[in-house]
Amino acid sequence: ENGVDGRAIRVGTRRSQLARIQTDSVVTMLRELYPDLHFEIVAMSTTGDKILDTALSKIGEKSLFTKELENALERNEVDLVVHSLKDLPTSLPPGFTIGAVCKRENPLDAVVFHPKNCGKTLSLLPEKSVIGTSSLRRAAQLKKKFPHLEFRDIRGNLNTRLKKLDEKEDFSAIILAAAGLKRMGWENRIGQLLGPEDCLYAVGQGALAVEVRAKDQEILNMVSALHDADTVLCCIAERAFMKRLEGGCSVPVAVNTLLKDGQLYLTGAVYSLDGSDSLKETMQTGVSYPHQNEDGPNDDVQHVGITAKNVPGQAQEAAENLGVELASLLLSKGAKHILSVARQLNDA
Repeated sequence: ENGVDGRAIRVGTRRSQLARIQTDSVVTMLRELYPDLHFEIVAMSTTGDKILDTALSKIGEKSLFTKELENALERNEVDLVVHSLKDLPTSLPPGFTIGAVCKRENPLDAVVFHPKNCGKTLSLLPEKSVIGTSSLRRAAQLKKKFPHLEFRDIRGNLNTRLKKLDEKEDFSAIILAAAGLKRMGWENRIGQLLGPEDCLYAVGQGALAVEVRAKDQEILNMVSALHDADTVLCCIAERAFMKRLEGGCSVPVAVNTLLKDGQLYLTGAVYSLDGSDSLKETMQTGVSYPHQNEDGPNDDVQHVGITAKNVPGQAQEAAENLGVELASLLLSKGAKHILSVARQLNDA
């Protein structure tokens, strides 16, 4: 038994409909694994949910959608918290860890068109059509690829953004993560999926993370059954890449990962705000290692904030090194300059 019998396990989540759907899906998996346990969902609003009139990249707060949830975790008001992994900073506050990374949904970005543009693609939209996105990463890549389009900020949860798109004439299309649309059951709204040749995705995009107190062994053991090994390795590489670059949501950093035949391929890129200046490279490493019993003092090693005991430690290390090496390569080619200019322009 894992020692958590007989008490309610409280699961923290943001209040938005998507956050609730994501949390419900994690709780459903936990209930199947632990039918005797009682799970209770505690929903709360975060800073990011409250500040809706400012671009995310301008607020400059790393833990925009996570801080209130982490405070509740720290005060023992909840036992675990479900996040979109891409909302979690690469360095977690002391005392916390990502105890599970669930199997990744499609990580690509998707274009949702205004009803009058149904059946079109970005390249077929008329000159000066306005595209809504709150992401510097998406805007930087797409400005370069589709110079005839204009990009404007759009904030709010998925429901709000779709409403703004459909009910007004301000936007010809908006760009959203395919994963969120799919989870909301709005897959039919996806007019175009943006492959890596059009738009590399955000670090951790499409994956759900379960954050827990690092010292809470019982909860950590319980949620670790949710880890998807392939997703863990891809996301460790991506987060290590981002961390080494010191990227956040205020700079355009993008990735694409592929795990095939024991090889992990990581493509990483940095962009100027208008996309005119960019650096992009791909590296690979082997990650097929046997699972050794790693008991003892090493069993809680974190890799960029993730504790994954059921994924071979050497594989995790290889994935982390891959991210660091790729970032170092870009830095040696001038990434720091591109990012610091992007940061200054964005702050201005």
